[in-house]
Amino acid sequence: MENHFCEDYTSYHVAVYDIITGDFIKGVTHQGYADHTMWARSQAWAIYGYTLCYRETKDQKYLDFLEKITDVYLKGLPEDYIPYWDFNAPGIPDAPRDASAACVVALALLEASTYFPGEKGKKYKEAAVKMLGSLSSPAYQSGESKPAFLLHSTGHWPAGSEIDAAIIYADYYYIEALLRLKRLNEGRDITGWS
Repeated sequence: MENHFCEDYTSYHVAVYDIITGDFIKGVTHQGYADHTMWARSQAWAIYGYTLCYRETKDQKYLDFLEKITDVYLKGLPEDYIPYWDFNAPGIPDAPRDASAACVVALALLEASTYFPGEKGKKYKEAAVKMLGSLSSPAYQSGESKPAFLLHSTGHWPAGSEIDAAIIYADYYYIEALLRLKRLNEGRDITGWS
Protein backbone atom coordinates (compact mmCIF):
# COMPACT_ATOMS: atom_id res chain seq x y z
CA MET A 1 0.00 0.00 0.00
CA GLU A 2 2.93 2.32 0.63
CA ASN A 3 4.93 1.98 -2.57
CA HIS A 4 2.99 0.09 -5.19
CA PHE A 5 0.38 2.79 -5.83
CA CYS A 6 0.28 6.36 -7.12
CA GLU A 7 -1.39 9.10 -5.09
CA ASP A 8 -4.61 8.56 -7.06
CA TYR A 9 -4.70 4.85 -5.99
CA THR A 10 -3.76 3.49 -9.39
CA SER A 11 -1.15 0.75 -9.23
CA TYR A 12 2.28 0.35 -10.71
CA HIS A 13 3.09 -2.91 -12.43
CA VAL A 14 6.38 -3.20 -10.53
CA ALA A 15 7.81 -1.54 -7.42
CA VAL A 16 11.60 -1.27 -7.67
CA TYR A 17 13.59 -1.53 -4.43
CA ASP A 18 17.27 -1.10 -3.63
CA ILE A 19 18.61 -4.64 -3.28
CA ILE A 20 20.95 -3.67 -0.45
CA THR A 21 18.87 -1.28 1.70
CA GLY A 22 15.38 -2.36 0.71
CA ASP A 23 14.45 1.30 0.10
CA PHE A 24 11.80 2.02 -2.51
CA ILE A 25 13.34 3.50 -5.66
CA LYS A 26 10.42 3.93 -8.06
CA GLY A 27 7.26 2.45 -9.52
CA VAL A 28 7.22 1.35 -13.14
CA THR A 29 4.76 -0.23 -15.53
CA HIS A 30 6.14 -2.58 -18.17
CA GLN A 31 2.89 -3.85 -19.66
CA GLY A 32 0.88 -0.65 -19.32
CA TYR A 33 1.09 2.47 -21.44
CA ALA A 34 3.29 4.48 -19.04
CA ASP A 35 4.48 4.40 -15.45
CA HIS A 36 1.75 6.75 -14.23
CA THR A 37 -1.20 5.34 -16.17
CA MET A 38 -3.65 2.73 -14.97
CA TRP A 39 -2.83 -0.55 -16.67
CA ALA A 40 -6.10 -2.46 -16.38
CA ARG A 41 -4.75 -5.85 -15.36
CA SER A 42 -2.39 -4.45 -12.72
CA GLN A 43 -5.30 -2.67 -11.07
CA ALA A 44 -7.38 -5.84 -11.41
CA TRP A 45 -4.74 -7.93 -9.59
CA ALA A 46 -4.63 -5.30 -6.86
CA ILE A 47 -8.42 -5.40 -6.40
CA TYR A 48 -8.35 -9.19 -6.28
CA GLY A 49 -5.36 -9.27 -3.95
CA TYR A 50 -6.73 -6.83 -1.39
CA THR A 51 -10.04 -8.68 -1.40
CA LEU A 52 -8.10 -11.80 -0.38
CA CYS A 53 -6.05 -9.84 2.17
CA TYR A 54 -9.23 -8.73 3.87
CA ARG A 55 -10.78 -12.21 3.72
CA GLU A 56 -7.77 -13.78 5.40
CA THR A 57 -7.04 -11.09 8.01
CA LYS A 58 -10.31 -9.19 8.57
CA ASP A 59 -8.04 -6.14 8.99
CA GLN A 60 -10.05 -3.00 8.24
CA LYS A 61 -7.06 -1.26 6.62
CA TYR A 62 -7.24 -3.73 3.72
CA LEU A 63 -10.95 -3.17 3.25
CA ASP A 64 -10.48 0.61 3.29
CA PHE A 65 -7.70 0.35 0.72
CA LEU A 66 -9.72 -2.06 -1.42
CA GLU A 67 -12.51 0.51 -1.62
CA LYS A 68 -10.11 3.21 -2.83
CA ILE A 69 -8.47 1.12 -5.55
CA THR A 70 -11.80 -0.33 -6.66
CA ASP A 71 -13.58 2.99 -6.91
CA VAL A 72 -10.87 4.52 -9.12
CA TYR A 73 -11.13 1.49 -11.42
CA LEU A 74 -14.94 1.58 -11.63
CA LYS A 75 -14.95 5.33 -12.23
CA GLY A 76 -12.88 4.96 -15.40
CA LEU A 77 -14.76 2.10 -17.08
CA PRO A 78 -16.46 2.44 -20.46
CA GLU A 79 -20.19 1.83 -20.82
CA ASP A 80 -19.92 -1.96 -21.17
CA TYR A 81 -17.72 -2.24 -18.04
CA ILE A 82 -14.86 -3.96 -19.93
CA PRO A 83 -11.72 -1.82 -19.59
CA TYR A 84 -9.37 -0.71 -22.30
CA TRP A 85 -6.03 -2.46 -21.85
CA ASP A 86 -4.84 0.73 -20.14
CA PHE A 87 -7.26 3.38 -18.91
CA ASN A 88 -5.05 6.03 -20.52
CA ALA A 89 -4.24 4.13 -23.72
CA PRO A 90 -3.79 6.10 -26.90
CA GLY A 91 -6.57 5.63 -29.40
CA ILE A 92 -9.49 5.26 -26.98
CA PRO A 93 -12.28 4.43 -27.95
CA ASP A 94 -10.59 2.30 -30.63
CA ALA A 95 -7.89 0.90 -28.31
CA PRO A 96 -7.96 -2.82 -27.48
CA ARG A 97 -9.92 -4.00 -24.46
CA ASP A 98 -8.79 -6.39 -21.75
CA ALA A 99 -11.48 -8.93 -20.95
CA SER A 100 -9.04 -10.72 -18.63
CA ALA A 101 -8.91 -7.70 -16.30
CA ALA A 102 -12.71 -7.57 -16.23
CA CYS A 103 -12.88 -11.26 -15.28
CA VAL A 104 -10.48 -10.82 -12.36
CA VAL A 105 -12.31 -7.74 -11.10
CA ALA A 106 -15.75 -9.34 -11.46
CA LEU A 107 -14.58 -12.29 -9.37
CA ALA A 108 -13.15 -9.99 -6.70
CA LEU A 109 -16.17 -7.68 -6.60
CA LEU A 110 -18.59 -10.51 -5.99
CA GLU A 111 -16.69 -11.40 -2.85
CA ALA A 112 -16.01 -7.78 -1.89
CA SER A 113 -19.73 -7.03 -2.15
CA THR A 114 -20.27 -9.29 0.86
CA TYR A 115 -17.82 -7.26 2.96
CA PHE A 116 -19.43 -3.86 2.40
CA PRO A 117 -22.83 -3.13 3.91
CA GLY A 118 -25.62 -1.29 2.16
CA GLU A 119 -25.23 0.64 -1.06
CA LYS A 120 -21.49 0.05 -1.50
CA GLY A 121 -21.89 -3.73 -1.44
CA LYS A 122 -24.86 -3.49 -3.79
CA LYS A 123 -22.87 -1.24 -6.15
CA TYR A 124 -19.97 -3.71 -6.27
CA LYS A 125 -22.24 -6.68 -6.99
CA GLU A 126 -24.08 -4.74 -9.70
CA ALA A 127 -20.76 -3.78 -11.32
CA ALA A 128 -19.65 -7.42 -11.33
CA VAL A 129 -22.95 -8.50 -12.87
CA LYS A 130 -22.57 -5.84 -15.60
CA MET A 131 -19.05 -7.06 -16.35
CA LEU A 132 -20.19 -10.68 -16.56
CA GLY A 133 -23.16 -9.66 -18.70
CA SER A 134 -20.88 -7.96 -21.21
CA LEU A 135 -18.41 -10.85 -21.14
CA SER A 136 -21.28 -13.26 -21.80
CA SER A 137 -22.51 -11.27 -24.80
CA PRO A 138 -21.69 -12.07 -28.44
CA ALA A 139 -19.26 -9.12 -28.42
CA TYR A 140 -16.88 -11.02 -26.11
CA GLN A 141 -17.75 -14.70 -26.55
CA SER A 142 -15.58 -16.65 -29.00
CA GLY A 143 -18.27 -19.09 -30.08
CA GLU A 144 -16.79 -21.38 -32.72
CA SER A 145 -13.97 -19.00 -33.70
CA LYS A 146 -11.43 -20.07 -31.03
CA PRO A 147 -10.89 -22.91 -28.54
CA ALA A 148 -11.64 -20.46 -25.71
CA PHE A 149 -14.62 -18.86 -24.04
CA LEU A 150 -13.60 -15.22 -24.36
CA LEU A 151 -12.08 -12.91 -26.93
CA HIS A 152 -10.59 -9.43 -26.54
CA SER A 153 -7.91 -9.72 -23.89
CA THR A 154 -4.59 -7.92 -24.07
CA GLY A 155 -1.48 -9.66 -22.81
CA HIS A 156 1.42 -7.27 -23.39
CA TRP A 157 0.56 -4.34 -25.64
CA PRO A 158 3.95 -2.57 -25.48
CA ALA A 159 5.67 -5.78 -26.68
CA GLY A 160 3.01 -6.41 -29.32
CA SER A 161 2.13 -9.75 -27.71
CA GLU A 162 -1.37 -11.18 -27.29
CA ILE A 163 -3.22 -8.13 -28.56
CA ASP A 164 -7.00 -8.60 -28.81
CA ALA A 165 -6.50 -12.28 -28.01
CA ALA A 166 -8.15 -15.20 -26.28
CA ILE A 167 -6.10 -15.78 -23.11
CA ILE A 168 -6.53 -18.78 -20.82
CA TYR A 169 -6.51 -16.88 -17.54
CA ALA A 170 -9.40 -14.75 -18.78
CA ASP A 171 -11.39 -17.95 -19.26
CA TYR A 172 -10.38 -19.27 -15.84
CA TYR A 173 -11.45 -16.18 -13.90
CA TYR A 174 -14.60 -15.83 -16.04
CA ILE A 175 -15.78 -19.35 -15.17
CA GLU A 176 -14.85 -18.90 -11.51
CA ALA A 177 -16.76 -15.59 -11.40
CA LEU A 178 -19.85 -17.20 -12.95
CA LEU A 179 -19.72 -20.00 -10.37
CA ARG A 180 -19.26 -17.47 -7.57
CA LEU A 181 -22.25 -15.43 -8.79
CA LYS A 182 -24.40 -18.56 -8.88
CA ARG A 183 -23.42 -19.45 -5.32
CA LEU A 184 -23.95 -15.88 -4.13
CA ASN A 185 -27.43 -15.79 -5.65
CA GLU A 186 -28.21 -19.12 -3.97
CA GLY A 187 -27.11 -17.74 -0.58
CA ARG A 188 -24.19 -20.17 -0.38
CA ASP A 189 -20.58 -19.62 0.71
CA ILE A 190 -18.68 -18.09 -2.20
CA THR A 191 -15.15 -18.34 -0.85
CA GLY A 192 -15.01 -22.11 -0.40
CA TRP A 193 -16.46 -24.96 -2.36
CA SER A 194 -18.42 -26.78 0.35
